[in-house]
Amino acid sequence: MSLTEAEFARAAAMEARQLRLRRMLRMSYRELKDVLGGDPAEAAEWILSAAEHGVPAAQLRLGRMLLEGRGVPRDEPVAFEWFSRAARRGNAEALNMVGRCHENGWGVPVDLSLAAAHYRSSALGRHDWGEYNFGNMLFDGRGVARDLPQALYWYLRAARQGHGRAMNLLGRALEEGWGCPRSLDDAAYWYRRSAESGYFRGQLNYALVLAEQGRAALAAEWLWKAAAAGNDDIRHAIVRLLAAASDPALIEVATRVRALCG
Repeated sequence: MSLTEAEFARAAAMEARQLRLRRMLRMSYRELKDVLGGDPAEAAEWILSAAEHGVPAAQLRLGRMLLEGRGVPRDEPVAFEWFSRAARRGNAEALNMVGRCHENGWGVPVDLSLAAAHYRSSALGRHDWGEYNFGNMLFDGRGVARDLPQALYWYLRAARQGHGRAMNLLGRALEEGWGCPRSLDDAAYWYRRSAESGYFRGQLNYALVLAEQGRAALAAEWLWKAAAAGNDDIRHAIVRLLAAASDPALIEVATRVRALCG
């Protein structure tokens, strides 16, 4: 029986994927890392072969590529399917991405209850973004009943893994007394940790703490880092905050930040 042109093309593509997979199985860790971690357009076929073979890390990477249109045409529904396949294998990072798809309507209708459920599963798998995102849902009461103490519990778990955004929000909650007793010392600790992680909002909040303590020169350093790492909203906020500054270091950094503003 002869094959049609389309059937022959499918068979040839399947054979090529099998050959790539056999080659991948013989590769060293470094060779595999180079192939799968390189240019998305060049790596796409290799990643697809590994994803179809059931490798969760490849399924997750392929989903991200499809979601962002990197190396492959953008396709949110197909990205969701690959995230879901990895999530069904218990991959905590993929569970978080399924949650993000449900929250943002990427490839599926918005469903906050499903988003919260997947974030929770990811968080239980110790994924820091899952912990942070589940904390956000609890904090805002989105897809789940609002529960500030539980939100802070998950922020703390993510913060202990070095998650900059979670550390900043934990600091803000401690400063304001959201779901916990106020503690300015503890707030300053988490703001500092967030700032040191490179998160620009943490850098801004830590700078404000330093300014309150009269440590203007050090505050100016962190304000500049926040401006350099952040967006125009943060830069304009810094300029407004420093409008009445009298310390030379703060006046100087306000001038430098103003020059960055779009």
